[in-house]
Amino acid sequence: MELKVLYEDNHIIVVEKPVNIPSQGDKTGDIDMLTIIKQYIKEKYNKPGEVYLGLVHRLDRPTGGVMVFARTSKAASRLCEQVRDKKMHKKYLCIVDGKMESPKGIMKDFLIKNEKTNTSKVVKEGIKNAKEGILEYEVVKYNEEINMSVVKVDLYTGRHHQIRVQFSSRGHSLSGDQKYGIRGRGKGLALWAYSLSFIHPTTKQELTFEDFPEKVGSWKILEDVTFINE
Repeated sequence: MELKVLYEDNHIIVVEKPVNIPSQGDKTGDIDMLTIIKQYIKEKYNKPGEVYLGLVHRLDRPTGGVMVFARTSKAASRLCEQVRDKKMHKKYLCIVDGKMESPKGIMKDFLIKNEKTNTSKVVKEGIKNAKEGILEYEVVKYNEEINMSVVKVDLYTGRHHQIRVQFSSRGHSLSGDQKYGIRGRGKGLALWAYSLSFIHPTTKQELTFEDFPEKVGSWKILEDVTFINE
C-alpha cells in the first residue's frame, strides 16, 4: 500500500489512514497503520532493527482521514497528554440521511457503551456509566435527489461511535452505517476525519493538517464542493 504522508520530521509523522485499515493490529491479522508506517520509516531511512512508533490516537477501521504517530517515546508521551487534556482537536465530514432541521447546531447527549455488542446508545442523564457527548455541526450541502446531507462535525468529546450514534438518534444515520442505520447497506461508512490540530511535542508550534476524501463512491456527492485546502 502506498502511504500518503502529510508531514514528517524526527519526532512525528502525519498520514492519511485509508478506509478499512485498522489503526493497530487486531484479531483479524490484517495489515494495520502501525505496521505500514514502521515499514515506511525502516525503508526510507534505512533503519536497522526495530523501528519505534507510538500510537497516539485511533480512528475506527471503517473511518479514513488524518492521523498523527509519534516517532520517539517523548513525543508519544506529550501527544498522549494532549489527548487526555482534550488539546488534540479532530473535525470530521460525514454524509447523513435526510435534510437536517437546522443548517448549524450543537448536539449534547449522554451515551453508554455496550461492551458485548460493541455499540453505544443515547440514554438519559444520570444513567450509570453514561458519559456526555458533545459535537457541533454545519451542513455543507444537501442533495435533494438522493435526500442526503454532507455535514462538517467539530468533535468536542471522543465517545465510542459518538458521531454515528448522535446523528442516528435524530433520524439522520450515516450513509453506509450498518450498525446504526439502514441507508446504504453494503457501502462504506461515509465518515472521514478531515482535520487534526495539536501542539508539536518539541517545537510547541500549533499545527493543523487537513485531508479530504476522494470524490468517488459515496463521496461523489462532493463533486461540486470545494474546500479551502484541497
